[in-house]
This record gives sequence, structure tokens and C-alpha cells, in this order.
Amino acid sequence: MKPSRDIGALIEIMARLRTPGTGCPWDLAQDFSTIAPYTIEEAYEVADAIERGDLEDLRDELGDLLLQVAFHARMAEEAGDFAFPEVVEAITAKMIRRHPHIFAEAEAADAAQVKQRWDTIKAEEKAERSARRSAQLGTSTGPDESGLLRDVPVGLPALTRAVKLQKRAGAVGFDWNDPRAVVAKIREEIEELEAELAGDDGDRNRLEDELGDILFAAANLGRHLTIDPEAALRRANAKFQRRFRHIETELERQGQRLEYASLEEMESLWNDAKRLEAEA
Repeated sequence: MKPSRDIGALIEIMARLRTPGTGCPWDLAQDFSTIAPYTIEEAYEVADAIERGDLEDLRDELGDLLLQVAFHARMAEEAGDFAFPEVVEAITAKMIRRHPHIFAEAEAADAAQVKQRWDTIKAEEKAERSARRSAQLGTSTGPDESGLLRDVPVGLPALTRAVKLQKRAGAVGFDWNDPRAVVAKIREEIEELEAELAGDDGDRNRLEDELGDILFAAANLGRHLTIDPEAALRRANAKFQRRFRHIETELERQGQRLEYASLEEMESLWNDAKRLEAEA
């Protein structure tokens, strides 16, 4: 079999990999839950390639992400639920439905109006889906099934989910009016954590709660500053890795092993890395 630009070739490859007896033992052993972490990982690989501006890498990573879609669709097809064409049909139907100013007679004056209509149509779809699920279960829709925050996916990265929860609540007025108020809230949460640390018992659950409150408030600050906290943290991670690598490189140049360096030496080199970045 040769490489192809036809999506059908990918579907065929996935089918062969999942064919009992002749397929790949690893692929055959997978299910939705075991593949889900790889799907999330591949999405992050796409984001990383974009952030690095590496378009060749982006091409490859988009292919890896597309493979995940094909993998899930193949497993659903084997279970008799749906196949890849239904996935394509569902997303094309959604895009047509949510863009009536393009595919129907509706008009849109600007991007803000497009976004407002998108949110309205999306809310209608969610209400219909919730009603359908309730009918299938033969139960009335209770608070847990119809609450404003119920459909914010639990599987999202925690910081991303925090922002979505806050944004959803903010849409109905439950929000801060000024980012400086969020900064004050962060200080308050830090003080509460310090109070827990000062205690004699050092209860781990309370410490975890207080740390979680700090992170939640920090995510909220990012939202008010229109900064994605996930992106900000990825940037901080890259900065930490870059500066720590400077410590390693300098110690190697001095003929010294990292594990034998003192904290003071490492801090000095860390500050040197910060200075070099500031001068660049």
C-alpha cells in the first residue's frame, strides 16, 4: 500500500489495523478510553507546533490528530454506532447550521453578531440534546442535567475548564468587574494558604483546597486579561526549561556536574540566564 492524499486511504489503513487475526495486536487491544489520552496529547502537539511556528511539524501533527479521529470512528463503526462519513456529515451539518449568514438568508453586520448568533444556536442545540437524553432515559431533567455548567467537559485540562466555567458563569453576571479585584482575590487565597501552613496539623486536604483556589483565581485573572492561562503556563514552562538548560550548560563548561552544584551556584546562573534574556 502506498501513501495517498485520499482520506479513504487512511480509513482503509485503520480498518486493516483493526481487523482481527491480521491486524496490529496493539491497535486491536485499544478502546475509546485507552485512545482518549493520545487524542488529547496529539491536540497539544498541534498547539505546540503552532506556537513554535513550525509549519512542517504542524502538517505532521495535524495528520496524527486526524488519525485519532479515524481511530475513534473505526471503533464506533465496529460497534455499529457510526462511521467516519457520519462524523464528517455531523460537522458539516453543524457548520452550515451555525453560519446562517453564509448558507441561509440571515445577515451579520460584524464578527460580534456572528459570535452572538453562534452562541444562541449552540445553546439551542444543547437544550435539544439535553431534552433528547432525558426522554431516552425516561426521566425529567433535574438540576444536574440542566444546570448552566453541566456540559463543560470534565476531561478538559483543569486550567482550561476553570476558564470555561468562569466564562459561563460570567455570562449571567456572576463575575468580577475589574482584573484588579481578581488580583486582590489571589492575595486573599494566598493568605489563606499561608494560614494553613502556619497551623500545627498541616491537613493535606485543606492545603489542596487552598492551592486549588489560588490556581482557580489565577485562571480567572488570565481570562480578565484576555490571556489563555494554558498558553501562559506553557510559556512559563518553556522559560523554566530554557533557563535551567543554561545552568546545565554553564556547569558543564566549568567541568562541574549538576548534582554537585550548590543551590547558590545554580541561583547565580539562573539570574545570569535572566540577565542574558533581558539583554537579547
